[in-house]
Amino acid sequence: MSALPRTLDHLPNGASACVASLNVAHDLRLRLAALGLRQGQSVRVLRRASLGGPLHLQVGTTEIMLRRQDAARIGIAPPSA
Repeated sequence: MSALPRTLDHLPNGASACVASLNVAHDLRLRLAALGLRQGQSVRVLRRASLGGPLHLQVGTTEIMLRRQDAARIGIAPPSA
């Protein structure tokens, strides 16, 4: 089994992880929580835009787009079983 990247921006397409930390501004933290992306929640990368564009993520039944620079501030851990 390969090592899991430490931040969401490095998670490959189709891979899932558990959100371990959100090192983002308070306003963004509230917005992400409203969309379901909070500590302990499972997240999956559906697609990555080219040229450093946003990530297309699935959080529960919700799909969101997140800028890579914001994804780089979200720590991840292996998904819970």
